[in-house]
Amino acid sequence: MAYRFNDLPLNTLIAPLARAEDLLARLDERVAKSPVRDGFVARQHFADAASALWLDGELVHVEDLVLHDAHMDIRTPTHELTRAHAVLRARRRIFAHKPDWALSRVGITTLRGREGQGGRDGANPGRAGSEPDVATAAAGVDDAAGEADSSENSEQEDALSAELAEIDAVLARSSRLLAGENLAPRAADGPAVDAAARAALPDSLGPLIRDLDWDEDQRLADWLAVVDELRGQNMPAVLAATTAWEAWQDSEPLQHQHWLGPLLVAALLRQTGKVGSHLFCLNAGLRIVPRDRRRARDRTTRLLAVLDAFAEAASTGLKELDRLALAKGQMERRLRNRRKSSSLPALIELVLARPVVSAGLVAAQLKISQRAALALVAELGIREVTGRGRYRAWGLL
Repeated sequence: MAYRFNDLPLNTLIAPLARAEDLLARLDERVAKSPVRDGFVARQHFADAASALWLDGELVHVEDLVLHDAHMDIRTPTHELTRAHAVLRARRRIFAHKPDWALSRVGITTLRGREGQGGRDGANPGRAGSEPDVATAAAGVDDAAGEADSSENSEQEDALSAELAEIDAVLARSSRLLAGENLAPRAADGPAVDAAARAALPDSLGPLIRDLDWDEDQRLADWLAVVDELRGQNMPAVLAATTAWEAWQDSEPLQHQHWLGPLLVAALLRQTGKVGSHLFCLNAGLRIVPRDRRRARDRTTRLLAVLDAFAEAASTGLKELDRLALAKGQMERRLRNRRKSSSLPALIELVLARPVVSAGLVAAQLKISQRAALALVAELGIREVTGRGRYRAWGLL
């Protein structure tokens, strides 16, 4: 994809660019030294994931996303909520890795769900077991079952182990397929698993779901070539990120994962060192800018809109940081004359880290009863945000 860099209207862009660069630098410096940094980063993940769905025309409440992430849904999760949670997981994965991981071949392949072993490079260390381990275990069990055992107990144990290994293999593949990974069938999983895997693969959804002429790999390679060329132009970091987003909008590399673009642009800012303390929330800024400016026919208008989105997102982040710092100071005043074993300090950290908390979430995180959790929440005096008598939630919204 040939993309033009030499004819950028710099005279028009210089003032918005300077404003955006200044706000991003101030936000990054303040977040790096803020006592509520961890809470700010965690809350920004949720806010940006909800904004990503808003840009696609879907409304996802942050409260529902927080409860879904904590496996405490009060209703059946919708498709939009599941997509927002996918954005949330992608943001966390990008932020957990090194700055250059997201734009690398391994990083993009993993984020797209096309990597056969999503946790090969340690991206998901919390997974109970990876597929190679399961397949190896199943193969070892099959070899052991083929040997002549001397005792009936040993034969029964081998048969049971083989059945359990097969079940583990099916569960592992199913979990990864539900997570959006494109897995090639493996002989170690057995013919029944191969048939189920072929039916569930994203590429087999047909022309009603996917455009067969849409070459995602080539389009993504072209966009990455634009990003590499931007690095060689020695542009200001925000201008390079703006141009990268404009190129993503023009090429639309991914049919069903367009939300990955703002995350990769934020990763580009992090890789260049412009924003190092957190993963920038571009979706939150794009949400503020009117759509007619973001989708204007004139290229200069679109670039100005994206620069304004960077500035608005940074300004919103500064206000959120001030609000969290003020709330932390007010809540910590209630810790005076408290015993050292009190759970109230942990509750304050939890409230700062999550947009909303429920009694069940507080009880699970602090390992106390729900009655004790309700008493702590009442003592802390935070606002109830649902307005209901049951399934209530509290937060600093």
